[in-house]
Amino acid sequence: MVRSVEEKVEEYYKRYLDRLGIRHFGKNEKINEDINRALQLSKSKSGGSGMNYPDIQLLLDNNHSRWIPVMIEAKGGRKKLEKLDKEGNITQVTPFLTDSKPNARNPHKKGDPNYSAITTYATNGAMHYGQAILNNSNYNEVIIIGVNGTVLNDKGVISDPEQKAYYLSVKNNGVPKHIKELDNSLALLQQENVPKLYSLLDNLNLTADEREEIQAKTEDELEAKIKAIHQRLYDDSSIKTSLSTNDKLYVFAGLIMAGLSTKGVKNLQPSDLSSNDSKTWNDGSIVLNHIDAFLNARNAAADKISLIKRLLKNVFNDQTMWKPNNGESLIKSLYTQINDDIIPLLESNLHLDFTGKILNSLSDWVSIENDRANDVVLTPSYITHFMAHLARTDKDSFVWDLAMGSGGFLVSAMDIMIKDAQKKIQDQKELEQKIKNIKENQLLGIEILPNIYILAVLNMILMGDGSTHMYKNDSHEIYKNFHFPANVFLLNPPYSAEGKGFIFVQEALSQMTEGYAAILIQENAGSGKGLPFTKKILQNNTLLASIHMPSNIFGGKASVQAAIYVFKVNQPHDPDNLVTFVNMEEDGYTRQNRKKSSQAVNLRDTDHAKERYAEVEAIILNKQPKTNYYSESNGKIIRKAISLNGDDWTFNQHHKVDITPTEDDFKETVADYLSWEITTIIKGKGNARNA
Repeated sequence: MVRSVEEKVEEYYKRYLDRLGIRHFGKNEKINEDINRALQLSKSKSGGSGMNYPDIQLLLDNNHSRWIPVMIEAKGGRKKLEKLDKEGNITQVTPFLTDSKPNARNPHKKGDPNYSAITTYATNGAMHYGQAILNNSNYNEVIIIGVNGTVLNDKGVISDPEQKAYYLSVKNNGVPKHIKELDNSLALLQQENVPKLYSLLDNLNLTADEREEIQAKTEDELEAKIKAIHQRLYDDSSIKTSLSTNDKLYVFAGLIMAGLSTKGVKNLQPSDLSSNDSKTWNDGSIVLNHIDAFLNARNAAADKISLIKRLLKNVFNDQTMWKPNNGESLIKSLYTQINDDIIPLLESNLHLDFTGKILNSLSDWVSIENDRANDVVLTPSYITHFMAHLARTDKDSFVWDLAMGSGGFLVSAMDIMIKDAQKKIQDQKELEQKIKNIKENQLLGIEILPNIYILAVLNMILMGDGSTHMYKNDSHEIYKNFHFPANVFLLNPPYSAEGKGFIFVQEALSQMTEGYAAILIQENAGSGKGLPFTKKILQNNTLLASIHMPSNIFGGKASVQAAIYVFKVNQPHDPDNLVTFVNMEEDGYTRQNRKKSSQAVNLRDTDHAKERYAEVEAIILNKQPKTNYYSESNGKIIRKAISLNGDDWTFNQHHKVDITPTEDDFKETVADYLSWEITTIIKGKGNARNA
């Protein structure tokens, strides 16, 4: 029987570990409380609430307090070692493609979660345990090993053992990296070989392409999940009538804070929300307690904690939220969906502007304060990264944004700064200190709207902690009294402000002594609508580039034609300088209106968008482009001087259309005329000369 073979496989590997002198633990033993608790908190291999029991467990130690759990799962059967999807990934939970057959033992509907890969294949089951440890314990890395066999010899011993090992870590966002050296021998698990094994693990890192692919997939999945929840918020009449727009923002942000991992506090589970009908002890009070623990554990400043708690208190104390309806509160119902769909995507070190996606998704369905003025428009992450690169952001930059919204520019800048530090700093302690300094001292953001500010703080706290210098205030006031050595300025200002928002730019640049700025703004602000601020800016700063962006860059959210203006700070503009004008109206992306689209993601790369943005970035930074989508020869690039009046900054003002007729134009006109005349003759309507 398969079951007996599986048992023999387990026995074989236990004896193997004994021969190697490696201490191991069986399925009914526990290594320590942290690992045991992590396995308890995770769903079982079949998706239920039962305990998880790895067949064999180890705990490696390099004698320097670096402990790595090893989870081993055994199977016995042909091709039961592992199951991979079409892309080569270890299959975990997948949706059923069809309904189950009538009278099936375990009935299911199409789309229900399918755990069969985890329960049937060795490596897949081991990965389930490894993910439980990464998600629910203090361990940041784990080794998973699947073992299998199919044939018993005369002595009842497995004669065809096979094994497959992977390394899971927080640094690699939980993506399994194959440990080839453990596929044929487990000798590296011996104590004397652990230093060599750890050295191998330290070199198992995501490539830049892998990281970018993971980030894109995570963002796509996150947007789809957020859209599904917001669709529910929009469709549910009880929610629509009881919650204002701000309330919905606060509920979403609050439930995320309550659900994320907090050191020393058990993760909030849907089962912890008992839907009590009590004014003093209910699901709202439970969530608020977890939010308080989260903010304190993340070392948020006292003033931020006070502000956030004040904003969230009213909505979670609202009786509509916590009072049970058919035995379940609205809080519990929403949290269950957020816990299942959103929280797992956020427990990573990917730098995602996920609260920007929350706000953008919600604003598809309802209006937000100041929205009519196009003042609450979140800049897409590919644009914020693009602009941060145009402003020469690196590990030593000091970056500020005086109208930060959900913090998207600061998220992108932090991501670029940390990657640059990782690339240039080899010493681990020095690198850790630099990253800490980047997060705590090299970013500054200001936002006046409290409902948007709370999302920005949440964004940066989760990146641990980039919210140190984040202020809810009027930037016109705070910048005058706050010294920050900014050398990178990134901004998508409120277009209803003076000069279409250029008042923010002029004020900020006047405080900077060096560096660069990249501004996403209504394009006509550069053709006179931004006066007098645009003229003042040129007195002390140089306009380097003007980029005409696609008209639907905000996916239908804002009906404005935008441009990106790039400046060198504290260098008066020389009227003889050539400004680089770029027409990026065709940027390679196809966009759809999110609200009307049947797709979760409204942005698709249909014509080499990444390459196009990389090319323009190279052009502006005076580097060699790898592609040739934009050039002076095809009219997409213009290099011309501007006046010092501050009113001739747009691409179209310098794009001259040659209306001089050519020989080909003449031939085409004659051909069109002759074609028309022949047609009229055939129809019997020729003129007198041809009669």
